Amino acid sequence: MHTLGRLHLITDTRPGRDVPGVVGHALAAGFGVVQVRPEDTVTDREAYDLTLRIVALCRAAGAVCLVNDRLHIALAAGADGAHVGADDLPVSAARRILGPAAILGATARDPASARRAVLDGATYLGVGPAWATTTKTGLPPAIGLPGVRAVVEAVDVPVIAIGGVTPSRAAELFAVGAHAVAVVGAMSGAPDPAAAAAEFAAVLAGASR
Repeated sequence: MHTLGRLHLITDTRPGRDVPGVVGHALAAGFGVVQVRPEDTVTDREAYDLTLRIVALCRAAGAVCLVNDRLHIALAAGADGAHVGADDLPVSAARRILGPAAILGATARDPASARRAVLDGATYLGVGPAWATTTKTGLPPAIGLPGVRAVVEAVDVPVIAIGGVTPSRAAELFAVGAHAVAVVGAMSGAPDPAAAAAEFAAVLAGASR
């Protein structure tokens, strides 16, 4: 089983985004996990081709590659696992498809759903949105630091906080017990993704002291 790093990049596959470029900067700065999150408009073939590229980058860097929702793409491309959200397949079904050894993340917003996901086979929990975000539509209200802390205290698996994460907010999330932070817009929308990645790495170094 791979250990989950404490900085996770989630890809932004909307038009105009340089996904491999942003992934490269993140990996160079020490991000340990990349989750490929294809937009709904991305075809399976496009998602597969992209995932193959990201898996290769992650392998070279010793990082973990996961795929959001599309379990068949994760399996076909040789990713390390997948993540399922509230509207995707149930965690127990996803675990049956991926097998016992794969990393399987699940989305949770409160202690009850978090405990249920762990019982159903989740390796880690993506918890949020911690703050409001514009990179994904249709999200429920932000749960803030108290909401993240409540899930951390309820389960024994790593909690990955997501939603509006910036370097300064990452420090706050580490302080309330989040194992890791997942970053989307603060990297994909940054004028200088390399500098943004370095900022997150500096925050993690400070939190790890």
